[in-house]
Amino acid sequence: RFVNIVSIEDPIEFLHSQGRSLVNQREVGSDTHSFASALKNALRQDLDVILVGEMRDPDTMQTAITAAETGHLVIATIHTNDAPSAVARIIDAFPKEGQQFIAGQLAWSLLGVVCQYLLPQRDKAGLILATELMIVNSGIEACIRDRRLSQIPGLIQIGHADGMHTVDDSLIELLLAERISLMDAMAHARDPNFVKEEFQKALKSERKGWFSGLLRK
Repeated sequence: RFVNIVSIEDPIEFLHSQGRSLVNQREVGSDTHSFASALKNALRQDLDVILVGEMRDPDTMQTAITAAETGHLVIATIHTNDAPSAVARIIDAFPKEGQQFIAGQLAWSLLGVVCQYLLPQRDKAGLILATELMIVNSGIEACIRDRRLSQIPGLIQIGHADGMHTVDDSLIELLLAERISLMDAMAHARDPNFVKEEFQKALKSERKGWFSGLLRK
C-alpha cells in the first residue's frame, strides 16, 4: 500500500529508493538541527510513518510519543540492554514529577520492542543475530502504566502465544543449531544459569524440537 514515510537519521547510511511509498530521508546537521526539531516539523505534514534514527533526549522522546498518539507509526531506536530497559530508559529520561504521565502515554501508544544482539559465530568468521521481542499486551501495558517494570521479563517469558520471546530463548535456539558457543551465550544471557540448564535439558529430550520451532511461530 502507499504510505508517506519520513526518516530522521544521523547520518544517513542507506538510501531508500521510491517504490509504492514516498520516502523522504532527512539528515541531522544538514537538513535539520536536531531529531526533536525534525520530529516537530514532521507532525505538521501528512505522514504515515516516522523513523527516528535515535532517541537521545527527553524532547525527542516526548515528541515521538505524541506522534504515536496522533496516529503515526513511529519506529525509533534507543541504546539499552533489553526490552524492559528500553521502557525504563524512556521513563527515567524525564523529571520525576512527569514520569507517571509519560508512563501512561507510553503504555497507551507503545506496540512493542525488538532488541538485537550480535554474537560471534561458532565455527566461522562473522556475527549472528539473537533477538528479544516484547509485544505490548494488556499485562505489559498495565506494568508500564503502573511502573512495575521488574515484572515485564516474566511476562515476556510466558508470552509465547502472543509471539514474544526473551533473549535467552533466542540464545538457546542458536546453541541448539550449533551457531554460537555456550560461553558467548552465557555472556549475553539475562539469566546465564537458565540458558545453560535449559540447553542441557533440551539436548537430552524432545524439547530440542520445541526450542527450534519457538521463534518461527
